[in-house]
Amino acid sequence: MKNVLKKCFMLVILMLFFIPLAAFSANVEPVVSTDWLANNISNPKVVIIDIRKAEDYKENHIQNSINIVAKSWITKKKDILNEMISDDDLKDLIGDAGIRQDSVVVIAGTVAAPIDLVSAARVAWTLIYAGVKDVAILNGGVEKWEKKPKAKPFTPKFDKTLLVNKDYVMKNLDKAIIVDVRPADFYSGDKKQTFVERAGHIKNAKNLPWGTLLNEDKTYKSKDEIEKIMAPVIGTDKTKTIIFYCDTGMFATPGWFMAYSLSGYANAKVYDGSAQEWAADPNVPMDK
Repeated sequence: MKNVLKKCFMLVILMLFFIPLAAFSANVEPVVSTDWLANNISNPKVVIIDIRKAEDYKENHIQNSINIVAKSWITKKKDILNEMISDDDLKDLIGDAGIRQDSVVVIAGTVAAPIDLVSAARVAWTLIYAGVKDVAILNGGVEKWEKKPKAKPFTPKFDKTLLVNKDYVMKNLDKAIIVDVRPADFYSGDKKQTFVERAGHIKNAKNLPWGTLLNEDKTYKSKDEIEKIMAPVIGTDKTKTIIFYCDTGMFATPGWFMAYSLSGYANAKVYDGSAQEWAADPNVPMDK
């Protein structure tokens, strides 16, 4: 009888240990709702990253979330804005947040302005670049906070295929599908940012403004709607190499995130230097 009770006790312990893991045996959806987050907020595998300004975070935040502001995930390299931080800095940033390879990370930002909105996708892209596979964006914004998890060592598995440079784009001008996610008048060359040297777009690039992926309330459209928007631009071959870019690499990430995480385009990449770096080089081709 004593042995039977001991076995029952061990079985209960094993069930308690494995239930949270089973809940995430399938990858998390790339865009999660506040209802989903409310149902999963106590799961120890879930790490909620609030990327808003510190003062906004102090006012209110999602329970269990931690604050790592959007600017911590990017840097300026020489004159190029919004570049990927160094691998070492990224390793420390993720580790200090208590994120592990098997964590389910939810990026919670604000939708107050376009740059705030795209920052969530930028952080998601950065985490996936570092090897964190289960990453989601909280659809619609943030709410409240209660406690900060303890820092844990993080061993990154950088996926260098997600981050491409000017030389890579140049070599793949006639092979890859290059996607300019800026508004149509920036793509056409009628407008440009002051820090972009030349107007127009990378030779052979197609235009897919990132704003077309959103509803009027700034939530992401459904998977079917997004795929109908993307298909005429990037096609339906999920194996094709697709390079997303914008002015500085920030606004490129929502398009990349929807293509890679939502629709399964396994070879979708981001050109981090984007138009700012490309247009500054007189030796690379641009179209208007």
